[in-house]
Amino acid sequence: MNFTDVRFLISVHSLRQLPAPDYPEVAFAGRSNVGKSSLINTVIGRKSLVKTSAKPGKTQGLNYFVVDESLYFVDLPGYGFARVSKSMQAGWQELITEYLLQRETLKLVVVIVDIRHPLKKMDLELMEWLRYQELAFLPVYTKADKLSRNLQIKHSASLDAALGLKSDDRLIFSSKTGQGREELQHRLAFARDSC
Repeated sequence: MNFTDVRFLISVHSLRQLPAPDYPEVAFAGRSNVGKSSLINTVIGRKSLVKTSAKPGKTQGLNYFVVDESLYFVDLPGYGFARVSKSMQAGWQELITEYLLQRETLKLVVVIVDIRHPLKKMDLELMEWLRYQELAFLPVYTKADKLSRNLQIKHSASLDAALGLKSDDRLIFSSKTGQGREELQHRLAFARDSC
């Protein structure tokens, strides 16, 4: 699968705007400023196709990208500390929830978690909800370059325990060094091909 063949398609602000379900979809979820845009850019081998920002709340719709004319990447708005109004956050929440529950072509939700910190309540709640809804998800522990190899092992084991996961159920990733990039690409291609 050619991950560098990618183009922006549309920013969706209501379910009526969703593109035709021509391809399988992978959604990317995570707290504001967890490195979601950087992760997607690393996967596709681009510097800035997905806009990164130091300001939380930059992504305000479901941003669709077409990858290799065979897969949609869907960049979801970040949750958590976004400095936006409560009503806007509630609107995002409703849009994301409806999208996750209703989009039949959704194959996988990549949940991005900062490996440096103990599991946050919102990350746990999201993954428990995805599990309850029987939606496939893949936790990706990012910003691994900020920790030594020993601390990566220690912190990931702690996150695994909090989430009830085995090490095969998640990935360790760094946008800076490319750690985990090939394995993540492999898992995304597999999600595309699974029925």
